[in-house]
Order: sequence, then C-alpha cells, then structure tokens
Amino acid sequence: MTARREDFREILRLVKPAARVLDVGCEDGELLELLTREKGVDGQGLELSSENVALCLSKGLAVVQGDGDRDLDHFPTRAFDYAILSKTLQQMREPRHVLSELLRIADQAIVSVPNFGHWRMRVSLMTRGRMPETRALPDPWWATPNIHLCTLKDFTDLCADLTLRIDACAALSGGRPARPMDPSGVLENWRAETALFLLSKA
Repeated sequence: MTARREDFREILRLVKPAARVLDVGCEDGELLELLTREKGVDGQGLELSSENVALCLSKGLAVVQGDGDRDLDHFPTRAFDYAILSKTLQQMREPRHVLSELLRIADQAIVSVPNFGHWRMRVSLMTRGRMPETRALPDPWWATPNIHLCTLKDFTDLCADLTLRIDACAALSGGRPARPMDPSGVLENWRAETALFLLSKA
C-alpha cells in the first residue's frame, strides 16, 4: 500500500456514507471510485486534464473539466458535504482563495499536503544544499508542479488566519497507515511526511 493509497484510506474513514462529495483535482477518478463503491457517495469531480476527464467519464464518474484556481467560484454555496483536495493545494496559484472556496461550497473540507518541514527535507537541505527529492515530493525543482510548498506550521497558521477549525488531523509517512496527530505539536512538524486535515468553519 503506497502513501497515496493510505491517504485515500484515511479519506474513506472520514467521509460519511451517502455524502455529497466534490473531489477537486480528481485525476483518474480512483478516489471517487473508492468513495462510490465503499461509501455510496453522490460524487462529482473537477479535473484539469482532458485525458483524465475522459478516463473518468469512461468509468461512469460525474467529472467535469475545470481549474480549481478559477472554477470553484462557480459552485453554489453548501452544495456538498465534503470538498476534497488531495495533495493538490501546493499546486494552486492561490491556495488561500482555494481553501476559502472549499469551505464555502462544502460543510467540511478534507485537505492533504506534503510537509516541507519533514526531517528528510531539512536534512537534505542542510547536507546537500539543494531542493529535496523525497517520497512525498519526488520531482526535481525544475519539473515539479508544486509552486506553494509549506510546512505543517505554515498550513495551520493559514487555517487560523482564515478562522477554520481543524476537526481532525492525521500524519502519513513512508506508506504506513495514517496516525492521528495534534498538528500544533512541535515534533509533528519534523515527523509528518504528509498531513491530512478535516476542516470546517470555526
């Protein structure tokens, strides 16, 4: 089981049966398929790649082509129970706006982000003096889609600034099962390779 699938496993645990779900940046629809099969959700997807949209439609998934940076504004307020953004926020041009929009159109948001404060990142920067390449962030700096990397503390500070409540948080590292964590803990900013948050408006 890869780290990505452990991310999905934790999302499956958090989502209630028969919920209305929007998966932003749903890629090939793997998570939507899992949620539909395991939780019977009323799922929709938003995906930038036309090839992935076609793949999702061939699987019978309700997915439209769109850009999470621009097109979330067109969704009605509270149209969903959950809006999911899995390891995609750091690729957005306006992550603050995207996070706000997720919690306008849904009662809760499930967001996972790679943690640039993880100890492997810090050691790589200190010893090599170059942008790290790890399991969570495997691409070289010149090929990565990530433009707004953050640490666990950066993300929780943004949530506080937007007056968002962290209802649950889990750490994922090395492909192991998710473990609950307190994101305000100093050591977690070193330990968590990826963090997954269940958020709502305070």
